[in-house]
Amino acid sequence: MEQLQLLIENSNIPLITAFLLGLLTAISPCPMATNITAIGYISKDIENKHLIFRNGLLYTLGRIIAYTALAFIIIPLLKQGSSTYMIHKIVARFGEYAISPALILIGLFMLFGHKLKLRQWNLFKHNGEQYKKRGSWGALLLGFLFALAFCPTSGVFYFGMLMPMSASLPEGYLLPVIFAFATGVPVMLVAWILAYSISSIGKFYNHIQIIQKWMLHIVAILFIAVGIYYAIIYYL
Repeated sequence: MEQLQLLIENSNIPLITAFLLGLLTAISPCPMATNITAIGYISKDIENKHLIFRNGLLYTLGRIIAYTALAFIIIPLLKQGSSTYMIHKIVARFGEYAISPALILIGLFMLFGHKLKLRQWNLFKHNGEQYKKRGSWGALLLGFLFALAFCPTSGVFYFGMLMPMSASLPEGYLLPVIFAFATGVPVMLVAWILAYSISSIGKFYNHIQIIQKWMLHIVAILFIAVGIYYAIIYYL
């Protein structure tokens, strides 16, 4: 982390600075917890390596959409001389109150949802194109939600450093895209490793169904645990 901070201080190229800020955000303790959760969610589809990697990309796309949408609000305000304090406060408050119950509810739904009478919507049909689409939408929405869950560190990097720099440059609207992409690099990297190594190991031993069943439970517990972690941080 110290090496990245030194690179940021010595960088004179805004695009590189934005990328390094994104990496620094990704490895900070609070965003790292959400990235670990995202990796768990993505890796549950272990029998389909292409789906794992695609969902890793969609998770990053969700982050790009969130950070870029915020930038289109913040940059014009900064150019008019406004402060980002109120926007930062509102978005941070939304993340604080939304992410913990959302993660816990998702985890509980993954554990006990099959006991609900929801067959008419085919929510638990674990095959076919419908299942793939649900997993893809879930990865995209997860990236969007986690991006808005600003911690103090990620808030400083985005609102305090990236946005003022973006407002001062002609290519400013591109910087949040680079920043967001960098925040998703760890997830995409792990998704690639899972897709092209661990998934093949699972196929080799012909235990995909068993592995996927355990992965579903592990991911659900991970969601609940991280949700409790955020509840402790934000509510206590």
